[in-house]
Amino acid sequence: MDETAEHGDLPRQFVTFQVDGSLYGLPMAEVQEIIRMPTLVEVPHSPDVLRGIANLRGGILPVTSLRRSFGAEEQPTDEATRVVVVREPGVTLGFVVDRMGRVMTAEPQEIEPAPELTEGAEPSLLRGVVKRSDGMVLLLDAARLARMGTARRDAGEERPARAIGDVEADDPATQEELQLVSFVSADGEYAIPIAEVQEIVQLPPQVVRVPGAAVHVLGLMTLRERLLPLVSLRMLFGEASTEATGSARVLVISAPGQPELSVGLVMDSVKEVLRVPRAVVDPLPPLLSGARGLLESVCRLERGQRLVSILSVARLFEAGLMQSALEAAESGRDNEMTAKAHAATSGEEEQFVVFRLAREEYGIPIEAVQEILRVPDELTHVPQSPDFIEGVVNLRGSVLPVVDQRRRFALAEAGRNDRQRIMVLGIGNMRTGFIVDQVVEVLKIPLSAIEPAPVLSERQTGLVPRVANLAAARRMVLILEATRLLEAREIAALEAA
Repeated sequence: MDETAEHGDLPRQFVTFQVDGSLYGLPMAEVQEIIRMPTLVEVPHSPDVLRGIANLRGGILPVTSLRRSFGAEEQPTDEATRVVVVREPGVTLGFVVDRMGRVMTAEPQEIEPAPELTEGAEPSLLRGVVKRSDGMVLLLDAARLARMGTARRDAGEERPARAIGDVEADDPATQEELQLVSFVSADGEYAIPIAEVQEIVQLPPQVVRVPGAAVHVLGLMTLRERLLPLVSLRMLFGEASTEATGSARVLVISAPGQPELSVGLVMDSVKEVLRVPRAVVDPLPPLLSGARGLLESVCRLERGQRLVSILSVARLFEAGLMQSALEAAESGRDNEMTAKAHAATSGEEEQFVVFRLAREEYGIPIEAVQEILRVPDELTHVPQSPDFIEGVVNLRGSVLPVVDQRRRFALAEAGRNDRQRIMVLGIGNMRTGFIVDQVVEVLKIPLSAIEPAPVLSERQTGLVPRVANLAAARRMVLILEATRLLEAREIAALEAA
């Protein structure tokens, strides 16, 4: 295919910038923002083009040097240095540039194929070139830049190791090293091997408390649609609890060999990623292993002036200290606390079909309702059918058993009227209709307004596990668990019939 034709689909606006005396451009649609040079944390064993990682509004931003990418000599940053933040599928990247240019508009016919030989960027990194009277603008391909960093890492081009602490060697890169995530809790600095840290996230503003949990269990949060129990390191070490600040972070760890058993350790702040020679790490005798034997070694940095205690993830789980947290997560699932935890961190809604029986309003998740029918003048009664079946109706050639929900709830019988409806639900392998007094509406309810129903009886807890408290409307909706509307023996009887 002709490359010039391919460029006809490229965006016409480009953000331009200078690197090592040449002018480059990226499609404006791919540029998320432009920021000043942030504080960077160097990452051990990263690609040589990576300057480090930075915090961008709570997220981790890898920052790549375009000078290194183009084989140019690195230079100190100054007031003109900027980082162009680009969003690629699945990742956000920052590219360090010498100074910004302007926003350039180019017609499709102005964009020519990239030349085979250019100063600066390799031709494989270019998606085209625009020639103007005042110079040439080389159009970069951000996706190829990102892949180039990965390829160099895979090829083994990594940064030389740095000696840390008070160990000296002719070749620090040859020392056996540990990579640690260090953090602060109370007045102490601690660390966990980076291989045992799944991820680091911000502590949400609200955490769902779990009644009866151990004192060090703060509660639950949601992390990508799953419940994550939170454990306070302060409380675990017997320190006084304090109000969480904006620097508080959650280190997600899991039981050795069981990644599904995850717990979030809450600490005051994350400090840095350390890369230390094993020679500066000393094992601790049991007498000095700290709170509950959780510390396994200590790291001597800055010629012994800075001591970092290394936590044992295995001992955290072996000592049973995480058991209460894991049980809290399981309890949260069993008691429908997932919705409440979700509301605390995401502010989402849930949709319900709301109907009325007598004076009360009930809700069923909309995905459980297959359709809603008018009640026929007469239901067909089937001899020897289960006693909870009011009758059957013909639904497009299929027999639909119908249950009178008033009778199921021991409410007074009501005569047939035009407002009554049959709600068709799928329960077990059967479709079943339930007669209700009136279908009121389809209602979106914020998860923050939904809470567990008070436990009054075992059957009630299963049937009505949650309540939507719509205080502003002075309205309360009892949320039903559709699968509990019929008991197991009744479902079996229906399937047999």
